[in-house]
Amino acid sequence: MSGSQDEVFRVRGGNPIGGLYRPSGNKNEALPAVAAAVLARGPVTLENMPDILDVRTMIEIASRLGASLSWNGDKHLTLTATELCGDELHEDMARSIRGSFLFSAPLLARRGKVRLPKPGGDKIGRRRVDTHLLALQALGARIQLDDEGYELRLDGRFQGADVFLDEASVMATENAVMAAATAQGTTRIANAASEPHVQGLCRLLVAMGAKIRGIGTNLLEIEGVEALGAARHRIGPDHIEIGSFIGLAAVTGGELQVAEVRPDDMRMIRMVFRRLGIHTEPQGEGLLVPGGQELEIQTDVHDAIPKVDDAPWPGFPADLVSIALVIATQARGTVLVHEKLFESRMFFVDHLVGMGAKIVLCDPHRAVVVGPARLHGATITSPDIRAGMAMLIAALAAEGPSVIQNIRQIDRGYAHIDQRLRALGAEIERA
Repeated sequence: MSGSQDEVFRVRGGNPIGGLYRPSGNKNEALPAVAAAVLARGPVTLENMPDILDVRTMIEIASRLGASLSWNGDKHLTLTATELCGDELHEDMARSIRGSFLFSAPLLARRGKVRLPKPGGDKIGRRRVDTHLLALQALGARIQLDDEGYELRLDGRFQGADVFLDEASVMATENAVMAAATAQGTTRIANAASEPHVQGLCRLLVAMGAKIRGIGTNLLEIEGVEALGAARHRIGPDHIEIGSFIGLAAVTGGELQVAEVRPDDMRMIRMVFRRLGIHTEPQGEGLLVPGGQELEIQTDVHDAIPKVDDAPWPGFPADLVSIALVIATQARGTVLVHEKLFESRMFFVDHLVGMGAKIVLCDPHRAVVVGPARLHGATITSPDIRAGMAMLIAALAAEGPSVIQNIRQIDRGYAHIDQRLRALGAEIERA
């Protein structure tokens, strides 16, 4: 996986994509897990780490802060942060991924100070950091802002507090939990995010010695401890990647066997995909997507046009809205796709329209999709991780060749995607 900005994918669509597929580790669990390892004064081993650009960048930031690294195979990583040598993140790396903001609580707890540039990541609209800062401030941090970023300071330990998040932000919840883990006293975090990756971080912290109650709910209670230690933790399967591959198999007519799933993580995803005509079957520890499905959108009562929309967990994940939209272009019927969280995430649909999709973009958040449409190959550009994967799915369902540019965005979230797709029958090459 190179991820060069000059690289492209050359794709020829029309083949059914199927076979045995083994999911990567959850990207959105791996990123905070790397940051949490900086909290520990002993080695933290993280199993099933995904080999993607964002994770490698996060690991490199930790290394430059003084953490030592060792790999056991290509998926098991041990980070040891006994001694830290810095409190300022590498600026270019930190600006390239939004996950860099997750180092704020660990560095405050260990060093009492952290300098953070404005975080980067996907260009999907404004993504506020106010919730992070307000939570850390409630736990005792002092914050100074300037045009370049943020400087945070902490005298002694974080102090336990009653924290009510102004939005159920995933990363703000993760920062608040990491801060509270070694705070003096007890912390209650209300309106907390409860996504599978937040639960995974909490389980890692518990393995490190933290005392957390309410994991999987919107109310977390954390009894602070003086220090966290060595631990071993396995990153769960990436339910977003699984959803992407289910959609790809369905629109190309392939039979796909997903080797590992956590059923609770997939309940809403399977429910919404069923509304788009995709049938899936539990199969032991995995999931089967039968081949040759005739996709038909299920109407609401009285034949009303149905809606696919995202929401905080356990609602449908925002990261799968782009994938659902592409699936809808290949299903018989009409559906309204409503992206509530990010005002720029829907702007990639003009590429799909150029490929032959029947989509009316109502406003930055809503699109009406009428299917099925015959897609044809095109030259398209990946604006963010999920839209990039959505357009790759469209290209593999289309007739003829396509070129996908800016594939670095796809590499940020999907490990060795071209090699894995070729193993499943896709015609794709990195050029």
